[in-house]
Amino acid sequence: FFFNRPSGGNVKRPTKTTTSKTMGDIAKMNFEPGSWQEALYDVCVGMKVGGAHSMYFVKKNAVAMVNPVLNAFGMGQPKHTLLSPEEAQPLKVIGVGYGRTGTYSLTLALEELGIPTLHTQHLYEHDDIFDMWERQVFQPAVENERAELGSPNFEAITRNGYQATMDFPMALYYEQVHEQFPDCKFILTVRDNSEQWFKSWDMLAKTITEPTRRFGTIPGLKNVKRINTYLKWLFSMVNQDNVYLTPQSPTPTQNKQAAIASYEAHNRRVREIIPADQLLEYSVKQGWEPLCDFLEIEECPTTPFPKSNSARSLHAQTMFAMILPISIALFITFYLFSATVQRCTGMTVLQWMNRKRIQFLTFAANLGQGKKGIKSC
Repeated sequence: FFFNRPSGGNVKRPTKTTTSKTMGDIAKMNFEPGSWQEALYDVCVGMKVGGAHSMYFVKKNAVAMVNPVLNAFGMGQPKHTLLSPEEAQPLKVIGVGYGRTGTYSLTLALEELGIPTLHTQHLYEHDDIFDMWERQVFQPAVENERAELGSPNFEAITRNGYQATMDFPMALYYEQVHEQFPDCKFILTVRDNSEQWFKSWDMLAKTITEPTRRFGTIPGLKNVKRINTYLKWLFSMVNQDNVYLTPQSPTPTQNKQAAIASYEAHNRRVREIIPADQLLEYSVKQGWEPLCDFLEIEECPTTPFPKSNSARSLHAQTMFAMILPISIALFITFYLFSATVQRCTGMTVLQWMNRKRIQFLTFAANLGQGKKGIKSC
């Protein structure tokens, strides 16, 4: 099973973003499970990746605002070019496991093996791909209040240089992919049991739902709004309930019984549909060997298998992704206020506040003395 890496001419591997580089660099470190070092590491990783996500959004919005002006002077950011249908490689590996089954660790592993892989966590970094999903799947479902698979165009993924995908939404399209790419191989990532999977899935849903819903209402944050639309569709598919598509506040919680039934039915259906020689049922705990054997890769890495996106790390990542832009906005606001005060009064903010405090105390004291004089009269 041979993977052709895009090279030469216009054929190229997808550009790694700051967030994917960050995750790839730090996923090689391993600590004793349950140790304080692991807990501290997870929190630090989450903060670093959350910060990278936030800065990506800030940079992207900033570029969108200034690029038209720069284009007028021939200095704008070059337009993203897609591979031609002839240059694009077919999809060769699809992760068909539900989210929270080790899909991001497996993404990093496939990247290390030289297989360009798109994970849902980086979906927002590709406007053309996200636009395709929103236009052909997510938005119609929300408008019709009926969750359906729709008809996505997989060429939008391959023309960006990807040969593999992991996690939702592609995990649900194994039948369509198998029909369109008959030589494709499928990896069904699983947890030890369904209860363990739901616990992690429910934590993810609680962590990301409200932030995306609230920030999605802010003008200019188009990607956050799109993610919110995606989550409505995704939760309705996983829970098999269209109620998640309706505009409710707060968003309904995950239905444990329905979600577990969906998870188990999905795994059974994958085993029934995909031929045994094209399917690997896999836990990331198994490491490199079964993955390399399945993909017929002779030179298997000897480095530790990537480990990332733990529940603790994801929680820290989401929280820091919200806190960082708010902190930056407050800092900029205070800086502008401080500069204005100094320009108008010749004093620093602290000096100005201290002066106002003295004036207020003097006014209060004079007011008190005036009341005493009235009483004495």
